[in-house]
Amino acid sequence: MLSELKMSTDRMGNCAWGRLAGCLLAGMLLSIAAYATEHDGSVYPVGAETVLQGMMPAPHATGGATFTLLYSANQVDDANGKPINVDFKVRCFANAIKVEHNWGIPVLGGMLGSTFGIPFIDQQLHGGGNSIGLSNMILIPVVVAYNKGNWHGYYQVDFYTPGAPYSKTAAINIGQHNFALAPVGAFTYLSSKAKWEASSKANYIVNFKDGDTNYRSGNEMTWEYTAMRSVSKKAAVGFNGYLYQQTTGDQLNGIAVGNKGRDLAVGPQLRVFFGKHSAFAVKYFRDTLVENRPRGNGFWFETGFPLSFGKKS
Repeated sequence: MLSELKMSTDRMGNCAWGRLAGCLLAGMLLSIAAYATEHDGSVYPVGAETVLQGMMPAPHATGGATFTLLYSANQVDDANGKPINVDFKVRCFANAIKVEHNWGIPVLGGMLGSTFGIPFIDQQLHGGGNSIGLSNMILIPVVVAYNKGNWHGYYQVDFYTPGAPYSKTAAINIGQHNFALAPVGAFTYLSSKAKWEASSKANYIVNFKDGDTNYRSGNEMTWEYTAMRSVSKKAAVGFNGYLYQQTTGDQLNGIAVGNKGRDLAVGPQLRVFFGKHSAFAVKYFRDTLVENRPRGNGFWFETGFPLSFGKKS
């Protein structure tokens, strides 16, 4: 998610979480077979990791970040990308915190790090009330980060815990109620004097069965991308977005159901440094090429800041 900590003159750190998971639910409005993944949500908040995605804090340093998302959708598209004729309106306000630490321990040619993220969501369904609570937490005990010249990158395996307790009587539940894991890879390229930035992050999510409903969401692939240009010493502008594609079908009681979801989002992004070591980002995205998912708009407000600067070299 937001990502910037300026730990030194030549090293910035990424702190981000992501488009906060489980925001898009409407189980009472459509049959479960019309959805992609259970309740049409995901354990991963796709769309948040679009600020220097491939960077980690400097060795022995710790970075923090906050993420705020305002999302709204007034329609759900079917497998042909056409709106389903149903009264559908969902609004989501979400906040998350993320903490990253670089242990400064060499491993596999890189540096060992760890990360965790905690999201909280307030979501409203038209005609179905609202729910507030904890969504799917992300735990990343092992990150292997690299830096060579203008290139930064890392790989890791994300572990997701279930969201708030499931209620079969509720019109709208928060988060997904299954465990999941995802191999992840990311990179950032910064040109000389950081005038230009190109960043990308990809993951592949493997979902496990929801023990409350015996529903198993299909596996998901996400790719987040960013291109930025500095316009001053403190500000950069560009565009960001993501591609979401469900790669396998869902199962209910071991029987195949539902269709695969898809979404391509794109929009502008602004990043500004404030103070000496912190940054703020604001961005917008609009869903396009949607299949079996809600189609809407999202605004992100993200901050990144150092929690510790590590050891001086």
